[in-house]
Amino acid sequence: MKKIILFALIAFMALVGELKAQDPHFSQFYANPLYVNPAFAGSNVCPRMGFTVRDQWPSLGAFQTATVSYDQYVDFLSGGVGAIILGDKAGDAFRSTSFSLMYSLRLKLTRKINMNLALQASVANRSLDFTNLTFADMIDPRYGFIYSTQAQVPPSLSNTYADFAAGTVVYGENWYGGAAFAHLTQPDDGFVSYNRLPLKITVHGGAKFNISRDKRRTNAFFGAPIISPNIIYNMQGKFHDLNYGLYLDWSPFIVGAWFRQGFENPDAFVFMAGVQHGMFKIGYSYDITVSSLSNVSGGAHELSLGVQFNCPEKRKKLKSIDCPTF
Repeated sequence: MKKIILFALIAFMALVGELKAQDPHFSQFYANPLYVNPAFAGSNVCPRMGFTVRDQWPSLGAFQTATVSYDQYVDFLSGGVGAIILGDKAGDAFRSTSFSLMYSLRLKLTRKINMNLALQASVANRSLDFTNLTFADMIDPRYGFIYSTQAQVPPSLSNTYADFAAGTVVYGENWYGGAAFAHLTQPDDGFVSYNRLPLKITVHGGAKFNISRDKRRTNAFFGAPIISPNIIYNMQGKFHDLNYGLYLDWSPFIVGAWFRQGFENPDAFVFMAGVQHGMFKIGYSYDITVSSLSNVSGGAHELSLGVQFNCPEKRKKLKSIDCPTF
């Protein structure tokens, strides 16, 4: 019955003309830096790949989202290039996919402060499986779902469109902050009638603090312990959320705790743990839902895998953005 309720909700959301949808969100923000802000393309200088899988509200069979990304700095372009593929499934009826390419120009503002300016172009598709939708006229009060629906099938069950984004990041030795603007042209993503995808604005910032007594010395196994507070604000249409928390990076281990809240109600506590060794990193996080769905959602699971490749030989030394990796 929970899944039936979810399917009915998705059907309503997909078919009404006034739908103002929101993009998927991730709890391990910096394991997915290109999704947060295209200005992070090439921010680590060396080539890297990232893989993220998220299962949100598994008790409802609700939302499964995955991304694959790649980025690196390119000398002759004086900036970074990146690509990200995103797939999102809402129940068994609604699917979204997108492929994005981005370029991030690196500018040196002062001897210690740099800025990245980025543009992103995407091709996206949204599709609807009408056979997996459920409607009120299919319900018998006594026997449940036994009837066929009289709902009209939309003339098109797939919509492909172009999309564009921009972003900037300013960073110093141990701090960073930026803003990203997605869906700049507010493309039409509707099935039944014209529906503009709302502009999404992301503002983020953070810092890193070495809390070791001897900042130059580490033991044979652990690196210096580093605390990193961060904050991320998202706005899309009438939807707002604020994410704030911190990481403890004691290489090769890292742990983090976050709280995510809407402006009308709290959403979830997020706890994560990860390990980095050599060229690989892996992280896991779990969202503890504290909204009205807390008793039925099952929280959210998120798993990330990162691969950091060696840099090709460089003609000059470049400063990377020293932000978290999960």
